[in-house]
Amino acid sequence: MTRILVTGASGFIGRHVVNAAVERGYEVAALVRNRDTYGEPTRQVVPIEGDVRDPGAVQSALKGCRAAIHVAALYSFDSSQAKLMHDVNVGGTGNVLRLALEAGVDRIVYTGTVGGTAFFSDRLATEKDVAGPDAMKGPYKRSKFEAERIVLRMAAQGAPVMTVCPTAPIGPGDAKPTPTGRIVLDFIERRMPAYVDTGLNFVHVKDVAEGHLLALERGEPGKRYLLGNAEGNLTLRQAFSILSHLTGVPAPRVLLPRPAVLSAAWLSKAGAGLLGKPAPIPMEAVRMSATRMWVDPSWTVRELGMPQTPVTQAFEDAVRWFTAQEKNCGLD
Repeated sequence: MTRILVTGASGFIGRHVVNAAVERGYEVAALVRNRDTYGEPTRQVVPIEGDVRDPGAVQSALKGCRAAIHVAALYSFDSSQAKLMHDVNVGGTGNVLRLALEAGVDRIVYTGTVGGTAFFSDRLATEKDVAGPDAMKGPYKRSKFEAERIVLRMAAQGAPVMTVCPTAPIGPGDAKPTPTGRIVLDFIERRMPAYVDTGLNFVHVKDVAEGHLLALERGEPGKRYLLGNAEGNLTLRQAFSILSHLTGVPAPRVLLPRPAVLSAAWLSKAGAGLLGKPAPIPMEAVRMSATRMWVDPSWTVRELGMPQTPVTQAFEDAVRWFTAQEKNCGLD
């Protein structure tokens, strides 16, 4: 049984990657921040507590591994965490990749971000459309951009590493939740009185997990793969329409003008700075919403054989999971 390392194994995507790996017959060394919250070891999954910034922990997790999938990252729009984001997303990535190569692994998959893609108003973006540093607004996007540059340098030097870039994953198990999952949860809880004119490419998180394993097995080192859904390009209004149909909750009808949203974000940032708390309306999220992040993932789908679960199913699975969590909390 081939043993592989999965970092960030307790996260939304990471847990699904671990499950997909187990289904394919791999043994998984699951690197997690807190072993107590992950679950008991099984025959195929061994949770290992550690931080990607800690060389000793990473070396220990890599023992016996023939491949590595580096999912771990700090995904946040809280600018007060800029240094931590850089340390984890850039320093941690360099750490994991360097030590994995020293350990002699055969393949490495790095989880990048669709935010590093150059988007257009007149066509869909593809894997070849990589944005430059000037487009990296906010500490999260900058940190992931720098991390991907490390990956590209190593690949150019012959390292067997490739990048996968999930679009906007939706589905069960988004416990944190991620910013994308927050859209679904806020809608269910009727905390979406209005919307902005933006668009995302939504994809089932299980397809994203499969994409990681397919890249590990079939991907070409140095390549960049967009893990999205060919039918997943939706405006936020269209996404809310799907959610309304699934939940019976009315979709918001008020479209917020962008200048008003920007003003609210600036006021939110100023107030948060005075209180020493994260801004309730993150400026980075507002700036990202100015662009419809629509992609054409057809090349990746063909090259890897990535599944394409209907987007409505992804939303339905997410709604069902969040609703179940709310019911369980109500019973406690």
